[in-house]
Amino acid sequence: MRRILAGLIVISLLSLNCDRNHVYSQTKAATQEALQIVLPNKKESVHFAVFGDMGTGELPQKQLADLMWQTRQVFPFDAVLMTGDNLYGSESPRDYERKFSQPYQQLLAAGVKFYASLGNHDNSNQRFFKDFNMKGKEYYTFKKGNVRFFALNSNYMDQPQLSWLEEELKKSGSEWKICFFHHPPYSSGKQHGSDKELRKVVEPLFLKYGVSVVFTGHEHFYERIKPQQGISYFVTGAGGKLRPGDVRPSNFTEKAFDQDQHFMLIEVIEDQLHFQVIARTGKTIDSGIITRQEIKGP
Repeated sequence: MRRILAGLIVISLLSLNCDRNHVYSQTKAATQEALQIVLPNKKESVHFAVFGDMGTGELPQKQLADLMWQTRQVFPFDAVLMTGDNLYGSESPRDYERKFSQPYQQLLAAGVKFYASLGNHDNSNQRFFKDFNMKGKEYYTFKKGNVRFFALNSNYMDQPQLSWLEEELKKSGSEWKICFFHHPPYSSGKQHGSDKELRKVVEPLFLKYGVSVVFTGHEHFYERIKPQQGISYFVTGAGGKLRPGDVRPSNFTEKAFDQDQHFMLIEVIEDQLHFQVIARTGKTIDSGIITRQEIKGP
């Protein structure tokens, strides 16, 4: 009896895998038809992608990774900002391989750089993983073209980090200043909502030194916040995880989507930032243009 049951289980699992592969093939074909890039896609502009909460190692993450690779054939981004929760669960070398290196192997092989920030599910030792490009630091900055990026650790927004951020913002001569981290200062999620304490300490610095755009994760959906005192905030936390039906639109919600995984494409051309948000089906769920505002610093 045990042998018969074991055989039935194996047959069932094989059937389930075949069904999944069939659905995946159909979805991939449909995705290719649905995918349309609406960005200017100029050669000399700054191209990058953004997503977060991806590190599950499960099929939806892999499907989204495949879509990112397909998208790059048309829109050649060379960097990806990660808004945290890069690996869920254990973090052995095998986990890094299964939950990151394998899903994004084509992008990595093509020279795309992933820039990580730490989420509440992440071990701080991730900062030493070469392909997260953190260079041993829990918060750091780097530049591409006319954009200066600031990766923050919102798990511990202590005074040393705030002092570092102020000094780096102050001396940055870049036209665009973009911050990315895990916990959202503004969110309409039922699970978490806005991190108001974090907002109290970081937003004054953003305003003082002219931060234009902020990308966060933590909530497993997409949300574009109405500009807050001239700053554009995005929640993009469904690169692998998903929490359907979690958005409760608020008075600061401009656009929200919680029905599928997604990633963002960004293109910066002089004083304009173009964005496009693409679901796992290849469908565009949001797009638009942000014009950089001149914010006078001290």
